[in-house]
Amino acid sequence: MDDVLADYAASATPEMIAGYDALPPEQIYASVLDLFPDSPARIADIGAGTGRDAAWLARQGHDVLAVEPVRAFREAGVALHGGAIEWLDDRLPELVEVERHGPFNLVLLCAVWHHLDPAARACAVRSLARITASGGRVILSLRHDPGAPGRGSYPAPPEEAIDLASAASFHLTRRAEADSVHAESRARGVRWTWLVFTKAAS
Repeated sequence: MDDVLADYAASATPEMIAGYDALPPEQIYASVLDLFPDSPARIADIGAGTGRDAAWLARQGHDVLAVEPVRAFREAGVALHGGAIEWLDDRLPELVEVERHGPFNLVLLCAVWHHLDPAARACAVRSLARITASGGRVILSLRHDPGAPGRGSYPAPPEEAIDLASAASFHLTRRAEADSVHAESRARGVRWTWLVFTKAAS
C-alpha cells in the first residue's frame, strides 16, 4: 500500500487533479444512486481523493468525512472545496482514526478496493463493520481491467467481496455492472461492479 500511495502522490499534478475532480458523481454512481440516503446522514468517503464526491454529498446536506492518506490530494481538496467537508488522514485496511469518528450511515469506497490484496480486504471488511451504523450501508466499486494489473492492483472478484461482507454481518442489497465513466479507461475496456451492502440491525 505504501508504494500505491507514493505513486498517487507522484501523479498528483494539477492536470490530473482537475480531470479527476471534473468527473460527475451522478454518472459515476448512477447504478446505485437511489440507495444513497434521502435525509441528512453521516457519511465516510474512504479514499476520497480530492473530495469530489464528498463535496457533492455535503452540498446535499450530509455530514461528510473525507478520508484520504495522500497529502497532495487533501491539500487540493481543501483548495477546491473549502470547508464544506472534514478531512482525515487515514488508510485502509485498519481505519483506526475513522473508527473514532463513527459510526456512519453510509460508507463509500469508490475505486480503491483493487489496491488491496486478499488479506488486506479481509481486514478492511472487519473495519467497515466497525464503522458502519446498524442498518447502514457500504457502497463499494470493484475495478475489472482487461489488461495486465498495474502496480499495486489486484483482481477484484465480486464473489470474494460478497463472501467477506456476509461473514461480517452485511447482506447484499444490490449488484450492478457498469462501464467506466472515464473516457480513456472505457476505451481500454475497464468495467466496474458496484456492490451495496447493508449492515444487519443489532
